[in-house]
Amino acid sequence: MNKKTGKILIIDDDEDILQAARLLLKQHVAQVHTEKKPGILPSLLKNETYDVIFLDMNFAKGATSGKEGFYWLDKILEFDPFSVIVLITAFGDVEMAVRAVKEGATDFVLKPWQNERLIATLSAAMNLRQSRIETKNLRSRQKQLSADLDQPFHDFIGRSQAMESVFTAIQKVAKTDANILILGENGTGKELVARELHRQSSRTDEVFISVDMGALSETLFESELFGHVKGAFTDAREDRAGRFEVASGGTLFLDEICNLPLILQAKLLTVLDSRKVIRLGSNKPIEIDVRLICATNMSVHEMVAQNKFRQDLLYRINTVEIRV
Repeated sequence: MNKKTGKILIIDDDEDILQAARLLLKQHVAQVHTEKKPGILPSLLKNETYDVIFLDMNFAKGATSGKEGFYWLDKILEFDPFSVIVLITAFGDVEMAVRAVKEGATDFVLKPWQNERLIATLSAAMNLRQSRIETKNLRSRQKQLSADLDQPFHDFIGRSQAMESVFTAIQKVAKTDANILILGENGTGKELVARELHRQSSRTDEVFISVDMGALSETLFESELFGHVKGAFTDAREDRAGRFEVASGGTLFLDEICNLPLILQAKLLTVLDSRKVIRLGSNKPIEIDVRLICATNMSVHEMVAQNKFRQDLLYRINTVEIRV
């Protein structure tokens, strides 16, 4: 097994077990984190992402029932159903380990283990984790693509000289990844221009996500655009990817961008500068790759002069400006 990128967590109350596993597995995976007490799991899972978790079945002195292992197995899967968990158990606990696998664990290793067996288990678990991530992302993208296809699309109507200049601009910049700012009154077809830019771009087979910034309250801004983790607020019953994350690989259209108050403009600018989002309730950065198109019916340049719109944000979003 070649050394893989990624991070694994080993939880066992026996320091000798932790040291032996750490010395062996750090030769095969980039980051190996060990802990003796499972009680730290909630805070770890909130702030870190692990490709594989190795979990002992018993922690209390003299315990053999596996009750603690089942408890923490449920907690981990409750936090992230896509977690890959390998149980560590003694010879006499094989039936218990098989039961745990039926309840959501990926595999189990017996103590004392054979090094080759442990390495093979790690390799299979890492591959499974990658497969689960790809499946999760694919489902999310398929869901959004289906929603996008269900939206009615109307071809442009009219071939006035003004519209000809719009068509020309679209053809010139569609194939690039330049950020676009579309200016125009209500009803002039700004979203149609954005969709046509996406259709003619190299990202045409990816998702097109449209967000009406004028309809977003300040309290929902971060959750909607950046996502949230379970428990981030009262109604956050599960992890949810934000629009930036879902749109990654495709096009994100932010309509009525000038409706954003200055404090939220600053948060948006931070994401555009770093190309990373952090879900509400977490501190883990997630890389994003979007083609950004914004639109407004307001005079954004006048708003900049009046200190109602950030000059640095305007620079970021209007690499190319199209008027309709």
